[in-house]
Amino acid sequence: MSTVLVMVIVVVALTVIAMLVSASREASRRRELGQAQTEARHDDVRHHRERADESRTEAAIAEERAKRAKVEAELDEERANRREQELSEKS
Repeated sequence: MSTVLVMVIVVVALTVIAMLVSASREASRRRELGQAQTEARHDDVRHHRERADESRTEAAIAEERAKRAKVEAELDEERANRREQELSEKS
């Protein structure tokens, strides 16, 4: 009977060890997953900031183009007025 008792104790001990190892691995997996998710969130924040910077740059370029177009339109209008005045003077 003592042999059976030793075998039961060994089986129970091995079962407990297996459960502890399994729980440890699961905790490690959860920790790694949490770290990966945190890093992914940081990457997402960086991505959104980069896109915001790109949008600001594009807006600044568009604003500069609009200013140039306005100046060119004003110059064209001035030229047209001068030509019209020249034509009036010749007549």
